[in-house]
Amino acid sequence: MKGIPTAAGGSDGPVILGIESTCDETAAAVVRGTTLVSNIVASSMEEHARYGGVIPEIASRAHAEAFVPVVSRALADANMDLSDIDAIAVSAGPGLAGCLAVGVSGAKSLAWAANKPIYGINHVIGHVSVTQLQFGALPENTMALIVSGGHTSLLHIDDIARSIEVVGTTLDDAAGECFDKVARLLGFPYPGGPHIDRHARLGDPTALKVPMGLTQGRAGAEHPYDFSFSGVKTAVARWVEGRRADGKDIPVDDVCASLAESVASVLSRKAIDACRSRGSDTLIVGGGFSANSQLREHLAEAGREAGVDVRIPEIKLCTDNGAMVAMLGSNLVTAGVAPSSPDFPIDSAMPLDSISMP
Repeated sequence: MKGIPTAAGGSDGPVILGIESTCDETAAAVVRGTTLVSNIVASSMEEHARYGGVIPEIASRAHAEAFVPVVSRALADANMDLSDIDAIAVSAGPGLAGCLAVGVSGAKSLAWAANKPIYGINHVIGHVSVTQLQFGALPENTMALIVSGGHTSLLHIDDIARSIEVVGTTLDDAAGECFDKVARLLGFPYPGGPHIDRHARLGDPTALKVPMGLTQGRAGAEHPYDFSFSGVKTAVARWVEGRRADGKDIPVDDVCASLAESVASVLSRKAIDACRSRGSDTLIVGGGFSANSQLREHLAEAGREAGVDVRIPEIKLCTDNGAMVAMLGSNLVTAGVAPSSPDFPIDSAMPLDSISMP
């Protein structure tokens, strides 16, 4: 394998092929510097809907079938072939082990065949770096709120390629998990988040008294920037089950609105508090749950009141995609970080302060 690549793109920056396969999206993209050249996503979500969640074996098979077509299309849309690429970046974790194995194996094969350096990157940190494609360079002393199906985390970033500190993390259910579990209780199909979002816009957010996860008492004081939504899910579930036991109708819109209000309030409050504690005036928001409209509204308002620049990318860059992998790869190449070893492993529980595989 080659060493640290010299960008063929000249002043435009390195040309990176990014490959993503952590869950149910097979994705590939080409980024030149901080410019998105192509971005292709193939989802197997419909295959999982009847099971009410992602089935790892089905997802892995879908990745194996989609890998070559998706990568080929990303290169074709960029009007490039592998010889035009300076380096390949691929999600090495965290994620579903079988799904990661398909993407990493395929990316390693491409890197070996084309004699290109490869970077095994942290999928979650990719959700931070992708915002550069829309908003430009990350300022120093930046906070990031990552919200997805499996992760709710606050990260402090001094250097996206070298220095990330975990400020807060999920102690039990992440925000996305909480929504999915309540959605299943209400009879919504998988994925449930968009259904709760839609119904929440029609309901009364004060109809139910939903707890504000990990914000009160001793637990809140001991974990000011950590997140816990298990109790939120349980409280809503008990309320719904109690109504059903009494033979009463479930005001679905009000349930969704009250749940969304609680979760969005907690996320925005803790994120802005973290910004204040670190003197950060920029908050990056990423991950699939950042598509939630209530969260976007709460963060925008809280940011205006606190004087914090809240950067939430467009929807297509929030969900898992190859662009975020390629953009983090571009950051690593530009910073002169050495490529990963050709035999680097996958890590389904990759720590959030680990940016790339050595």
